[in-house]
Amino acid sequence: RVPVVAGTGYGTALAVRYARLAEEAGADGLLALPPYLVVAGQEGLVRHYSELAGATSLDVIVYQRDNAVFTPRTVVELARADGIIGFKDGLGDMDLMQRVVSAVRGEVPGDFLYFNGLPTAELTGLAYRGIGVRLYSSAVFCFAPDIALAFHRAFNAGTPEGDATVNRLLDGFYRPFVELRALGRGYAVSLVKAGVRLGGLDVGPVRPPLHEPAGEHVKRLAELIERGRESLGHAHPGADA
Repeated sequence: RVPVVAGTGYGTALAVRYARLAEEAGADGLLALPPYLVVAGQEGLVRHYSELAGATSLDVIVYQRDNAVFTPRTVVELARADGIIGFKDGLGDMDLMQRVVSAVRGEVPGDFLYFNGLPTAELTGLAYRGIGVRLYSSAVFCFAPDIALAFHRAFNAGTPEGDATVNRLLDGFYRPFVELRALGRGYAVSLVKAGVRLGGLDVGPVRPPLHEPAGEHVKRLAELIERGRESLGHAHPGADA
């Protein structure tokens, strides 16, 4: 009922294998993660992602983060490659992203998609929107979808009223959540999964090498979620049930 974007990574041979398995399983697109450990030159990165994009009929979004950092010229080449439709930034270098957007806009016809892929992307959403990057991914949709959707609607409205809601949620929920997330290694995953359990969905514990968040941190997360909902003028969706 919803599009599924599958992750694929490691070296080119394994990335291609995972991509083909995802296509066979019915995935709608691919998120191409950085090559495992290798810090490659730009020519090698173009070859890797071009071969991956050519291996299936699925659309590919290239993920910039960690050891996969691209020059504007490289992103132009990737944007011209068949099958590569977008670029997700998990690096956070705004100067680089502005130059990437400008270079592709000036040299590649048609629409090329850009995503803010930083952890809890809402926190940097207004800055990215300023350079033309309006799409983003956020784990908050997993455990507090009402808060995430309210932010998304306000963010995309682009009105003074919408931005006021955005800033209210940033101050009252997102910034404190990011500060809480920074208290533990791997909390970008384990704290989110704890939030899903707080909502009543039994998704089990995180898998090693991640560990469960401290009890006091889970309690703070629950308080933050309620505070975020109060700022929207409603309580937990199941509170009256």
